[in-house]
Amino acid sequence: MNEKKEKKQIKAIDPIIIIIGIVIAAALCTWILPGGSFERAVDPTSGAELVVPGTYQATEKNPISFMGFLMSFTLGMQKAGSIIFFLLIVGGMMEIIKATGALHAGIGNLVKVLGNKQLLMIPICIIAFSIISSTAACCEEYLAFLPLMYAACVACGFDSFVAVMLLMGSSAIGFAAGPANAFTTGIAHEIAGLPTFSGMGLRIALLVVLNIVTIAFLLRYAAKIKKDPTLSPMYEIDKANAQPIDASEVKPLTLRQALVLAVFLGGFVVIAVLVITKGYYMDEISALFIIMGILSGAIGGLGINDMAKALVTGAKDMMYAGFMVGLCRAATNIMSDANVFDTLINAAGNLLQGMNTNIAACGMYIFQTAFDFLVPSGSGQASITMPFMAPLADLLDMTRQTATLAFHMGDGYTNVISPTSGTCMAALAVCNIPWSKWIKFIAPLWAIWAVVSCVFMVIAVQINYGPF
Repeated sequence: MNEKKEKKQIKAIDPIIIIIGIVIAAALCTWILPGGSFERAVDPTSGAELVVPGTYQATEKNPISFMGFLMSFTLGMQKAGSIIFFLLIVGGMMEIIKATGALHAGIGNLVKVLGNKQLLMIPICIIAFSIISSTAACCEEYLAFLPLMYAACVACGFDSFVAVMLLMGSSAIGFAAGPANAFTTGIAHEIAGLPTFSGMGLRIALLVVLNIVTIAFLLRYAAKIKKDPTLSPMYEIDKANAQPIDASEVKPLTLRQALVLAVFLGGFVVIAVLVITKGYYMDEISALFIIMGILSGAIGGLGINDMAKALVTGAKDMMYAGFMVGLCRAATNIMSDANVFDTLINAAGNLLQGMNTNIAACGMYIFQTAFDFLVPSGSGQASITMPFMAPLADLLDMTRQTATLAFHMGDGYTNVISPTSGTCMAALAVCNIPWSKWIKFIAPLWAIWAVVSCVFMVIAVQINYGPF
């Protein structure tokens, strides 16, 4: 009974309400905080506009009017239009691919092929899904596969914790490293004035390390549960709710399904290569997703009407994330138009300037982690914090690339534990996992992730992680 009450209380906290509260707080700041601004200079090498340390001066503040506050919502949507429409296109195309049934069939056949070597499913899934998330920013999309993964894990002798980790845990580390994640790293780079997806080498190294520690943690746990299922905190719940896959009933992949999977996996490889070699960004990636979706739908036997319905369903599912991005942009617009952003940057710079740069860098990561509890949307968080963190890095004699690293690491891990993350709470609900049990399970791994993040923040400072 207490667990049911806890779930209801947690679900009652809608992230949209929190972000609207942030917009209101931003509006109030325009009346409370003094105006101020830094001089900015164009970097001759990159062409980016950088804050000039020591040039802060008080200016006349420009508090927002009530009508301006109301208009900020639509203006925020307009300013974030490119991101919102990118979300809609990708969501729609992913839904077309899912509608073919190829992805579900692929997971079922994977369980069947592994036979007595089911533990191999852990490194295979963690590596594959983390790479997809680190490039194509998949997270919410994994919810569609979670019931099947739940059944597959129970069939392999694991539990629901493992099922959620294989998808949502992989997504968390993929987003945290984000070598070529257009939703987080790409947007953060655009705001910070950095070349898109620059500094990829360190982020790839981070992804490798996170995969190693996550796979090791999960293998140790899964082996223990497979040996004695009663040791799982979810044993009774899984026993009552899970419907395991019967490997003997899994049908071999059809030619159509195999071709769809080839298009799906090959598409991500093409996207990754073109992002790295050609600098492809949201518009180009959207075009590639359209090709993937149409090809997959045609090969998978979907009719034109079926593809149209899937497109609308997928776009509708992404509208929530798009709305959050627009609201977040409204908050940043309010702050910048009122000349209070630089006031906050100056205050934070004065607070951190006396600190050792390594400690200040770790402080940036901790701040981003805490902020993610309020704004679970990665692209939304980038829209709010990066206009602040990028110039703050200038003041702290730290590269802007280091500031973006703090952002996507802080964003990545938190969404797998935060009660304000709709995706996290939905995943736990699908597998009947009480939030309190989940936190006890993942806390040790989350602490390891935090230590790894702080180590990489120090490395970034020491190598002057750039290009600037």
